[in-house]
Amino acid sequence: MTDDARELDKEVRTLRRKLERSEQQRRSLELLNDQNQSLLRALREQSDALLLNILPAPIAERLKTSSQLIADRFDAVSVLFSDIVGFTSLSATTTPDNLVRILDRIFTEYDRLADLHGLEKIKTIGDAYMVAAGLPIPQVDHAPRVARMGLDMLTALEQLNREHGTSLQIRIGIHSGPVVAGVIGRRKFIYDLWGDTVNTASRMESHGVTGRVQISDATRAALGDEFVVEDRGVIEVKGKGPLRTWLLVGRADGAVV
Repeated sequence: MTDDARELDKEVRTLRRKLERSEQQRRSLELLNDQNQSLLRALREQSDALLLNILPAPIAERLKTSSQLIADRFDAVSVLFSDIVGFTSLSATTTPDNLVRILDRIFTEYDRLADLHGLEKIKTIGDAYMVAAGLPIPQVDHAPRVARMGLDMLTALEQLNREHGTSLQIRIGIHSGPVVAGVIGRRKFIYDLWGDTVNTASRMESHGVTGRVQISDATRAALGDEFVVEDRGVIEVKGKGPLRTWLLVGRADGAVV
């Protein structure tokens, strides 16, 4: 082999090594890019899951795709409030761990019932629990859905009491009407409701009967003949004056609610 040929062969081998290194670098970059893309997808899915734990799915989607204020009016909504009777006294006589365990058991079951009946959990405040039907997607049967939820909550608490040897009781109140709903906050989002319907639902609970579901006249009218109700008569309600209220007894057909 001549000197020129040997020199050319050397240059070819050098070029081949450079091409091989270049190909290895390209594969490494592609692998790194794939890993980064997988990581980004995982982080995005985690972020979406966290958002769905805070906001209703349609609201979370709007929040992701738009920076506009989210505020809607719904004309036909039923709102339910529940409160554990004597919980303040209980909190003073039990350990923090036990207190949280009790609340977790109760609210976890309520969350399951809310999903079962297609309701939107709005929030918990201390030992109070708030759900609504008819939003963010309107539901013509909003009142029956919430009524079934209320009766199921009573049954669920009875079962939890038997299982854990407790004697907790709740009051439940429901009212139906228009509300304004929207997202507030920047660092910690919350989907909340405002309006007289919310205030009246809260009063139905606070002026209710232990171990019963109290409903307003508006909710009774929205229920139709599907439920058996007991006329409680006219009661004096703080901030509202005299209001006629009713107590839910059960389903008119005797079906399990």
